[in-house]
Parts: sequence; structure tokens; C-alpha cells
Amino acid sequence: MLTLKTLRDDPEMVIRKLAVKHFDAREIVGRILTLDANRRSLQQESDELLSQQKAKAAVIGGLMKEGKKAEAEEAKKEVAVLKARSTELLARADENNRELEAQLVLLPNLPCDLVPEGKDSNDNLVVKTGGPEVVLPENALPHWDLAKKYDIIDFDLGVKITGAGFPVYKGKGARLQRALINFFLDQNTAAGYREVEPPVMVNSASAFGTGQLPDKEAQMYYAQLDDFYLVPTAEVPVTNIFRDVILGADSFPQKLTAYTPCFRREAGSYGKDVRGLNRLHQFDKVEIVRVEKPENSYAALDEMVAHVESLVGKLGLKYRILRLCGGDLSFTSAITYDFELWSAAQGRWLEISSVSNFESYQANRLHLRYKDENGKTQLCHTLNGSSLALPRVVAALLEDNQKDGYIEIPEILRPYTGFDRID
Repeated sequence: MLTLKTLRDDPEMVIRKLAVKHFDAREIVGRILTLDANRRSLQQESDELLSQQKAKAAVIGGLMKEGKKAEAEEAKKEVAVLKARSTELLARADENNRELEAQLVLLPNLPCDLVPEGKDSNDNLVVKTGGPEVVLPENALPHWDLAKKYDIIDFDLGVKITGAGFPVYKGKGARLQRALINFFLDQNTAAGYREVEPPVMVNSASAFGTGQLPDKEAQMYYAQLDDFYLVPTAEVPVTNIFRDVILGADSFPQKLTAYTPCFRREAGSYGKDVRGLNRLHQFDKVEIVRVEKPENSYAALDEMVAHVESLVGKLGLKYRILRLCGGDLSFTSAITYDFELWSAAQGRWLEISSVSNFESYQANRLHLRYKDENGKTQLCHTLNGSSLALPRVVAALLEDNQKDGYIEIPEILRPYTGFDRID
């Protein structure tokens, strides 16, 4: 959530920057500034009334000491009128502040200056490519056919048990899932991230804190009876560990990693994008989260991007890194780098990670702050990244490593899988 100070200091800058996200903010910004002016006016009036009440109370005390009971009673009536006006004023202020808060959450985060102009994913900037070229055998199969051929992922059984987008992993397919989760967690902890195991259901305050509410409510699974949401990513519970926290100046960096299943409704998805593992409603993902001082967050972002790149490189997969344009940037992000793997069997790129800096946007919602060296309270910066989301990693691993009659497991994963091929 943008701070009122940002909006007050330079509203035209806010409007101009949000236009990069193709968001017309002028009307909302104007409304916020009006409500903010009302808030300050109401506060000033309330303070004046309180001052008058205190002055009258002192007068009443003096009158009572002097035995002027009648005059004291008249003064009490005046105090009662002032209190009634104060009550009315507080009600108006509460209503004004609720509307102000409701308008503030409608504004996306400001994109940083590194974000390129663009309308959609076609305008994203490719900043790096890497990995080996993929040479497939004749009659190469996409991963959904490989999964059926080797009986390692059963999509039809998942439909029977739950519905489309909930596959059942079997045998070496299940072992491969577990191997990847453990490999990613081990790599993350070796890089200094502390492992946590958070809940996979969160309350609405947590979903609001990281920006899933109200922006992504339609994409989340909701347990209505308990008012809980199934997590769309470990980012939500892990970042909320720091909600309502004030960190010390020497508490940085905060680096956490977690594995969770993730749940997304993916409303509106259809066609080739949802074949096999390309788009699921339930999937496994390992996440990294960082909390940083503002002056260090972009160096931290570069470290996170390099770390995710190292994971992809160790798996021996062809990849590219994209810097998202303004039109493809999420509601909460200031800048995002996407990682994609090349699926030679499908002839398309598959997104497997997003690494983002939210600057102070989430921290403002979370009331996540720190005391600087001068003892002044400041907002932190938050960052997160997938390291990695499993479904499309598995898809690329199966497709790109298929041989005549078997699928080869990358050497680095073999200590985790306990086997070197799927046949």
C-alpha cells in the first residue's frame, strides 16, 4: 500500500508512474487527497474540542471550590454539548478514515525506474539466456504422454479424486517431486536462508498484508466457515511472520525459505496452457523471502536472481530471464524478473519462477518496520522468489531428458531420487 506521504508529496509522480502499469490513478489519487485533507481537518477540530473540554473541566473545579454550584451546573451542560459534538466528530472521522483506507488499497505499487514500458507479456525484456541446447530423439513426447507411458503422473486419477488440475504423482514421479523439494531447500539453506514450515491456510489479515486481498480474491480457494484462505504461495504465510514487527537496525538481512503446496483457482485458463503440468490448481513450490533495509533491497534482488539462476543451471536446463514490462507487472510488485524454461517437446517457454521486490508496499500493509541507527522508525522492504515451482520444472526435466526408452535424471538429483533413470 502506498503511503499518504508519497501521495501528498508528489501526486503527479504517482499518477505518471502508475500509468506505466496501464493504471489510471488520477481519480483515486484526487479522492485520497480530499479524504486526507478531511482527516486532518477533523483531527484539528477534535483536538480543539478536547482542549475546550479540559478548560471547562478546570473552570468547573474552580466554581465548585468557590461554592458556585449553579454556575458549575451550567458549565457542565456546556461540557456535555462539547462531548456530544466530539462523539459526532469521531464518528465522522472513523467513516472518513475507513473510506480513505478503502481507496488507498485500490492503488497498485509504483514500478521502479528499471521497469520497461509495455502492454503485456509480449513486451517483456529478455535480459539473459543460458543452459544447453536441447536435442530430442525422434518421436519425442510431451510430458503428459511421458507421464502416462512411464506411469509416474496420473492426471485422470486426479480428476476422479478431485478434478482437473490436481494430478496424482506415482512411484518414481512421487520420488522426483520429493527429491526436487529437498534439493531446492538444501540449496536455499546453504545460501543462508533459514527454513520454516508455515501453515498452508491463512486468515484474511495475512492475505491482505501481502496484497492477495482484495486484488486476487477470485484466484484463491476460500474456507468460508472458518474465514481462511488456502495459500497461493508460501510468500503469504512466510512474509506475515513479520506482520506488526519492528526489527532492530542490526537484524538484517532476514532470509527465509519454505516449502508448501500451493492452491490457485486459475479462473479463465484454457487450451494448451493447461495441458498436463502447465497449469495446476494444486502444486508444490519452494519459496525464498527476504526483508531488507531500503538501501539494500536492490542488491538483495540481484542476489536472489543469481541464486535462482544457479538452481536452474545445476539442473542443466535451457532458460531465459525476463524483466517484466509495466503492463505485465503484478499489482504489488515494484519490479519482477521471471525465469522460463524451454520445453523443446512443446516448442514453448514455461515460466518457473518470479523474483520480485515490493519495496515498502507490503511492509506498509503489514506494519513491518525497523528502527534505524538514529532510533527512527522506518518501513522495511520485502522481496520474494520461487526457488522453484515444481510442475513446469518437472515438465522440462521429463521432456528435455527423454532418451530412447527412458528418461535420464540429472546427476545432481540422483542422491535425492536414489535412481538415475525412469523407465
